Amino acid sequence: MALGASQSLSDSLYRGLRASIMSVDLLPGTPISENDIARSKGVSRTPVRAAILRLADEALVEVVPKSGTFVGRIPLSALPEASIARRTLEMMIVQSAARLATSAQIDLLKANIEEQFEMVARDDISGFHEQDSIFHKSIAEIGQLPKIWKFIETIKTQIDRFRRLTLPHAGRMAQVADEHARIFAAIAAGDEEKASQEMHRHLSGLQNYFANGVAAHPQYFIQDIDLSKIPNI
Repeated sequence: MALGASQSLSDSLYRGLRASIMSVDLLPGTPISENDIARSKGVSRTPVRAAILRLADEALVEVVPKSGTFVGRIPLSALPEASIARRTLEMMIVQSAARLATSAQIDLLKANIEEQFEMVARDDISGFHEQDSIFHKSIAEIGQLPKIWKFIETIKTQIDRFRRLTLPHAGRMAQVADEHARIFAAIAAGDEEKASQEMHRHLSGLQNYFANGVAAHPQYFIQDIDLSKIPNI
């Protein structure tokens, strides 16, 4: 197989595995067999191994000597700092969006909010997560700060996995949609301070689920910090 074709295949395998891990279709701790993947895809182990090594670099896969390869558990230590960084940046982004939003952009954001509530009514977790991501990305685009959003995407990987684990909790999706609606209302009103406050409230709320999420599914986490000693930040 040509080098370029092998790289393309490895990229495809990487994207597929990463999507399954991020959506928690593959739960933390799930064994990953290079041989099984290679057989199912009709390829050699080489591109599979390359894809898994990339995922390991992102802490999405754990390679344990003499034990095997597993979907990475979520390190608790990654959650507080990622939350702080994301919240700080998005508070700035939403202020810019409230200042710069056009009527056409507000209409598109409103349509996204309506779609979110439709996903809530359907209890469509995957659809809701997609619309959630579009909402935050759209705010960055409206605020003319898309590169900052790309940076945020690199630091919120483990936060996103944790969110996918908590979205099935009763009332969680509806709560998030309501919070998004309040952010949207502030943007539509051109109220920069209110938009920032609502974004702070929204992105601070996840911290309330840290301890409960870990207690409900301790096997999904690397418990490398004591959450009870993390201040409300």
